[in-house]
Amino acid sequence: MRLVDLIPAPYRLCTFGLLLVAAAGGSAAFAWQVQDWRYGQQLAEQSRLHTDTLNQLMLVSAAQQQAEQEKHQALEQRLSASEQTHYRVLNDAQRNQGRLRDRLATADVRLSVLLDATESASGCAVSATPATGGVVHGPTRAQLDPAHAQRIIGITDAGDQGLIALAACQAYAKEVSAPK
Repeated sequence: MRLVDLIPAPYRLCTFGLLLVAAAGGSAAFAWQVQDWRYGQQLAEQSRLHTDTLNQLMLVSAAQQQAEQEKHQALEQRLSASEQTHYRVLNDAQRNQGRLRDRLATADVRLSVLLDATESASGCAVSATPATGGVVHGPTRAQLDPAHAQRIIGITDAGDQGLIALAACQAYAKEVSAPK
């Protein structure tokens, strides 16, 4: 006799049903586990792709930032060279103006103006011919008082400095606004 024959039929049917339910539950759990494994792989792949994309964006951003820094440094170097050039020109002009003022003060040099010999309305009778012992031939000139000459040199010095500063500003504006 077999063990199965000893169990009454309703119990056998119930035991068989329980075994079927257990098998179905086990296969359902296995199906859920397989599906979980598949979704886990898909999520891992998406995460890896997202990380790769972020890394590529960071590399591109870093390269752009480096290029901008290099452009900025090149502009700073050009502006520094331009500033040095304009400072040297200004310094040379000031030195030349100082020498000229010194020469005027020591009477080494005199400023004179050219007079219009044809104008008779000025009421100034200046001879067109040189005085006795003079060696200057040509148009009539009048010498300026040294104090007036100093003031004129001061005015031209300020004008020269203004022109040099203007040239420096124009060079700066040109460098800054030039597309590079």
